[in-house]
Amino acid sequence: MRKRKYNSGTEIENPIVFSSIAGQREDISGQKNIIKSNLFFFWLFLNFLFLVILGRIFYLQIIKGDYYKKNAENNRIKHIEIKAPRGLIVDKNNEVLASNVPSFDLIFYPNEVPKNQKEKEKIYLKLGQEFNLNDNTIKAIVEGVNPREQKKYLLKEDIEYEKALILTEKLKDFPGIYLEKTARRKYEKGEAFSPVLGYAGKINQTEIDNNPEYSLTDYIGKNGLELTYEKLLKGKHGKIKMEVNSDGTTKEELGLTPPVSGDKLVLNIDAKLQQKGYELLRDLLVINEEALGASLVAIDPRDGSVRALVSFPSYDNNLFIGGINSLDYNKLVNDVRKPLTNKAISGGYPLGSVYKPLVAAMGLEEGIINSDTTLNCTGSISAGAWTFKDWKTHGVTDLNKAIAESCNVYFYAIGGGWDKIEGLGVNKMSQYSKYFGLGSVLGIDIPSEISGTLPNSEWKFKNIGERWYIGDSYHMSIGQGFMSVTPLQIASAISVIANGGVLYKPQIVDKTVDYIDQVTEIKPEIIRNNFIKKENLEKVKIAMRETVTQGSGVQLNDMKTEVAGKTGTAQYGNLSSTHSWFVGLAPFDDPEIVTTVLIEAGGEGHDWAVPITEQFLREYFDEEAESVDWEGIKERVKNRVASEANY
Repeated sequence: MRKRKYNSGTEIENPIVFSSIAGQREDISGQKNIIKSNLFFFWLFLNFLFLVILGRIFYLQIIKGDYYKKNAENNRIKHIEIKAPRGLIVDKNNEVLASNVPSFDLIFYPNEVPKNQKEKEKIYLKLGQEFNLNDNTIKAIVEGVNPREQKKYLLKEDIEYEKALILTEKLKDFPGIYLEKTARRKYEKGEAFSPVLGYAGKINQTEIDNNPEYSLTDYIGKNGLELTYEKLLKGKHGKIKMEVNSDGTTKEELGLTPPVSGDKLVLNIDAKLQQKGYELLRDLLVINEEALGASLVAIDPRDGSVRALVSFPSYDNNLFIGGINSLDYNKLVNDVRKPLTNKAISGGYPLGSVYKPLVAAMGLEEGIINSDTTLNCTGSISAGAWTFKDWKTHGVTDLNKAIAESCNVYFYAIGGGWDKIEGLGVNKMSQYSKYFGLGSVLGIDIPSEISGTLPNSEWKFKNIGERWYIGDSYHMSIGQGFMSVTPLQIASAISVIANGGVLYKPQIVDKTVDYIDQVTEIKPEIIRNNFIKKENLEKVKIAMRETVTQGSGVQLNDMKTEVAGKTGTAQYGNLSSTHSWFVGLAPFDDPEIVTTVLIEAGGEGHDWAVPITEQFLREYFDEEAESVDWEGIKERVKNRVASEANY
């Protein structure tokens, strides 16, 4: 510090200099404080950063460790799926109806496709040339998914074996594009069996959403048994575990999980009978040009086993396996005969006189008639101002004659009441009809079964807006009016008469057999029993035998096997058109088969449905049969006397 002398000799400090030095000291002290503060915050920041890094490490290693480990594993490990063979479908005699044919699918893994757009464009162009595909279509498929996806997607299905062999080497130049070995369905005698088997085809996105365990290259049941038993038929896919390098090249095979084939379905259906029924209906519709379609159902009344279920016209289910083209599909959809509709279970029809055996059983059970009850049929009855006609004058008629000759007046009396007979009334007829299985879904093991229509007084008021009249009961008692049924329902109802009182659930599949040959039997299931006494059903069965020995089904009397049955001619629409029906059971003493034949818009039952039944039953019982003289039948129908027309 600089000092200054004064006269007194005293030395004192220079105040200006002192002040300057003091300020410098304060500046240095402040700077030190700032440095200390900055160091403190820097230290806090470092600690915070350390904690963040430590937390991130904890999150990645502990919380998300398994996730990232799995992702890393997936980048290193590739799983190649091995398709499980779909289960076979065979008839009761082990004849194969649905099998598998080797095929290939063109697939791609998005995460393996090159990221460079020019490289991808080259792949699209080359693939389009090889597979006759539009390269823009390929581009849309490939670039329409997340490029990081590791699961496979379908480009083209059902590539034939020879083509696949040629392309195997070429595909090495197409990163991410592969041929996958698979198998497509093959249906033997497709049109005859498609109403039963349905078909399987490639899964769509909606089905994937409902079945997330499937992949987009899987087949899935779309209809028929293929749909009902999908989970059993599918089997379980296997896989090969492979280690791959960064460019997807396989380094080492790490393990194999073999596929498990789907279960085999063994049907109650006899393929020979099914084919015979189909051919009979096909030939009939060639001659009967007015008929719109036909159906044949055959059931074993002892347990509900379905021996044949035919719907004509039908469709070739092989067309749907790889996706049907628009031309073929529109042809099927626009056909007025509705080949895609299974008439046996999805068609609702007025049933005409084949309903009369059921009405007879109701009348016996309620004590309204007995087997000796007679009335005098004069050809019609009257109710107020209305007249209800018969198809002819039958004279004095008992139960057997009423069924054998299909006497309307007798059944008018049972259903609605007339003369000395009280009548069941609509509600009792409806109740008993339900016991027989009408108006309800029976639960057959293929989809699209309908319940039909079973009216009563409440139903009419709700749907028509009118009360129930006695005339409605008369119409219902002969199978006309508001009621509609399926051929399957009538076959099941007549089975109740044949077996003495048990309504069984109709069953197409008899058993399943898994990959180790373990058999699972499907046991008969009783829907209802004990609603009508066996002795009353026996009386009706005896009357149905007279239909064959001396009534409208007399053509069947030439068979060695004794048959009982009932013809039916059901008016519909403008009442000038009729459906042709026949129901039969055989052998008479101990029935083992019940048949129902319906010819839609086919005319009268004894003209068309009876000959079909005869030929079918001769096939079943191995009886020799001559060819049906369809031209002769057509000529007789053409020349029929007008008085023999509609029942």
